[in-house]
Amino acid sequence: MRESILTIPVNDVFGPREGCPICRMRDSIEEHIGEYIMGAAMMEPDVRIETNKLGFCSTHYNQLLQQNNRLSLALMLSTHMAEKQKELFEAKLPFGKGKKVEQFGSTCFVCSKVNWGVNHTLETVFQMYVKDEAFRRLFSNQEFICMPHYKLLLTKGGESMSKGDFAGFKKALDKLVGDYMKQLTSDVEEFCQSFDYRNAGKLHNEDMEHVRTSVQRAIEFLTGRKALEK
Repeated sequence: MRESILTIPVNDVFGPREGCPICRMRDSIEEHIGEYIMGAAMMEPDVRIETNKLGFCSTHYNQLLQQNNRLSLALMLSTHMAEKQKELFEAKLPFGKGKKVEQFGSTCFVCSKVNWGVNHTLETVFQMYVKDEAFRRLFSNQEFICMPHYKLLLTKGGESMSKGDFAGFKKALDKLVGDYMKQLTSDVEEFCQSFDYRNAGKLHNEDMEHVRTSVQRAIEFLTGRKALEK
């Protein structure tokens, strides 16, 4: 399949064959959106209307905080909180009417944009898988697909691909995820066993890196996010 403006970003995230490629795709989109809204776009009326309405989830609040531009974040927080204060406590409505407490904190501007970007890019992934044999090999040779993105690929692939194409895609995806999960489960079990006095010191052998990192890798595999180290 000839490279294009659509296929290049897909090849970029699948090329390293390290970790989950869909996580890399999401991380790249997150980074662009974070830089966008913390820059000049923060003052664009259309953007502020959306951030005032949606706010951010805890993951993306923390990511925005890491950009060391607290003034931009504080400006968005001030108008978001003012809007929510008015909506929840100042609207003259009967108790329980129009008070969207159940929705508070459940929406995120970045999540909405990232989800759109990932889903849009996955359409190209599915097309490449069907049309490009080299990409099918590249897909099958990934290190792993995390569980959240395994679920996403099954859902979106089933919606986008023909029944026959999806059957082959699912078979390759199941093997990729299943093989990694089997090995990772074994690594975690071996990590637990290393604390038995009979295995004292074994964990520190040079060839035990895969066991030493198994807990962090399991968290990343199950959640789609790298474990935070102390």
